[in-house]
Amino acid sequence: MYLGVIADDFTGATDIAGFLVANGMRTIQLNGVPQQHFEIDADAVVISLKSRSCPVNEAVDASLEALNWLREHHCKQYYFKYCSTFDSTAEGNIGPVTDALLNALGEEFTIICPALPVNGRTVFNGHLFVFEELLSDSGMRNHPVTPMRDSSLLRLMNAQSQGKTGLVNYKVIEAGADSVINVFEQHKTEGKRYCVVDAFNTAHLDTLGEASKSLKLVTGGSGLAASIAKEWRNQSSGDQQQVLQSGWPDSAKSVVLSGSCSVRTNEQVAAYKQIAPSFSLDVKACINDQDYVNEVANWVMNEIATCQYAPMVYATADPEKLNEIQQTFGAKVASKSIEQFFSQLAHQLKERGINNFIVAGGETSGVVTQSLGVEGFHIGPQIAPGVPWVKSINSPLSLALKSGNFGDVDFFKTAQEFYNE
Repeated sequence: MYLGVIADDFTGATDIAGFLVANGMRTIQLNGVPQQHFEIDADAVVISLKSRSCPVNEAVDASLEALNWLREHHCKQYYFKYCSTFDSTAEGNIGPVTDALLNALGEEFTIICPALPVNGRTVFNGHLFVFEELLSDSGMRNHPVTPMRDSSLLRLMNAQSQGKTGLVNYKVIEAGADSVINVFEQHKTEGKRYCVVDAFNTAHLDTLGEASKSLKLVTGGSGLAASIAKEWRNQSSGDQQQVLQSGWPDSAKSVVLSGSCSVRTNEQVAAYKQIAPSFSLDVKACINDQDYVNEVANWVMNEIATCQYAPMVYATADPEKLNEIQQTFGAKVASKSIEQFFSQLAHQLKERGINNFIVAGGETSGVVTQSLGVEGFHIGPQIAPGVPWVKSINSPLSLALKSGNFGDVDFFKTAQEFYNE
């Protein structure tokens, strides 16, 4: 293995795995740390965790367990993957996990690079943008779990980590990889433990990928991973196209499950409701009605028999409705109840013969994948940048796991156009 990736949620894991495959690395995604030994025939392994919004100590422990497994399999470089919107408040978890990984590896320095220009996530003078808006002005400011009220990556990192953060600005990057490496060394001499790196186009990321070759640990979103894959791919000896085909979805009964309340997912749900049957979840029933899962599962199966497009069950809500739900039930109670509902619903639908699951939202994707008992994935074709189809390595299930703000408005429909007939 050339590259071992520790991803802090399921959609983030499929995001980065898709970019690695698209850029020439034979990649396997594992859901959690394997509890038994098995041989890995891949250039890269992505271990997906559910550590983005859990307590800090749990995130650190899970990440170190994943690191130990990857070290046992002799990875040459390690990558801590988090969201391109740096989903982590001042209480963690990106800073503490980065510190723990650096300490475990005996390293003193790494970079912070959430940029993903193809999806509108760019870094300019250390500030993170979502398309033309600062992160703090974007829809992420109202995220129910990790509301992002600051766009300065230096301030965000300093607030939750043990070290100090420097900046490599775009002018240094545009001067080339050697210039970037020199600034890395300068910051290390000054006692900086991390460097936020500017990046607002693919050329910037490619330069950073070249400059990062000697770093044992890299942290960031999937954009930089694509450039790092380009550095490793010439050493790969496998048939990358065959690996891509192994992750292609089959034509099968399908369902759309949407738990994300992001701006883009709201748009996608609204568009899909115009062409497919849809069921809006009642949060009160999720909390109090034990038979509600059976009711919704029966609705899905009845609709599948007659509809052209997969039926959709959604908890997606706009900010006003979300605030009303949180005020009525409490944010944690509502979120946990909806996650548990989707977990139970996915299990029931699998038992009733549904094999293809299109899922929106990182937390929702995590609970659905765990409920389905999927141990790992072959990575298939990309539906949208950062969102590939994936196929279970231990069952006939295929999944499309979408981060909230990823994909175009017609994502749910487009995903179904990949099925083999």
